[in-house]
Amino acid sequence: MANLYLTEQGSVLRKTGDRLIVHKDDEILLDVQCSKINSVLIFGNVQFTTQAVHELFEHGIEMALLTRTGRLVGQITSPFTKNIELRVEQFKRHNDERFRLSLSKAVVKGKLANCLNFVKTFSNNHPEINLKEEITGIEASIKSIEAVNATASLRGVEGNAARAYFEGIGKMVLGAFEFPGRKKRPSTDPVNALLSFGYTLVFNEISSLLDGLGFDPYLGYYHEVEYGRASLACDIQEEFRPIVDRFTLYLLNNRMLSQEDF
Repeated sequence: MANLYLTEQGSVLRKTGDRLIVHKDDEILLDVQCSKINSVLIFGNVQFTTQAVHELFEHGIEMALLTRTGRLVGQITSPFTKNIELRVEQFKRHNDERFRLSLSKAVVKGKLANCLNFVKTFSNNHPEINLKEEITGIEASIKSIEAVNATASLRGVEGNAARAYFEGIGKMVLGAFEFPGRKKRPSTDPVNALLSFGYTLVFNEISSLLDGLGFDPYLGYYHEVEYGRASLACDIQEEFRPIVDRFTLYLLNNRMLSQEDF
């Protein structure tokens, strides 16, 4: 099934029978059966009717509300699953420090391995760009993970690797765009805007899946519990960040986007 991304500002989502209709003024922009939709993501000034929300709930479809730039504002979901045993076990595991550290190491190691693979692949394809220092920095961070005995220290290892990685990303962005380093809240340039937007989409997908499977998305293991933050989704998201990075560079380096698009 597909995810429905509604970005046309001023449009309206409504329903007719078991179909979702997106229209703006007198023009129908989309007409799709609910059975073909897995989730609906609404960006910015897109309206929706109560009847449409009822139809989504009847089909078990999640709805997420985001700002126009992709920051998640909130979600509209059907009631939690009844898998209380899973949630009880999730909370028990949160109190197990050894488990939390072990899982956190696996999360960070997986993320850095994906980062390293991305940079190495790019380096092989572009031997004229020197990425040896960045590759060495990431490799050193991966090797140091096993010796870490506290989550706070693990975040330090991840931070060191991130600095090397994003320095590499700066060299890997080709053409008219420049990458001044990772900057967020707010993003200061098109590259950071694309990264943040992509991370938000992945985060929302993961959060919805966790919710649907019966987990509590707000109780994480590597990311500390923080009011209003889906910490478990943040944990799972880490390994997928390099996929967003790879796709962002694909769009930019193949000139599929220009400065005028931002």
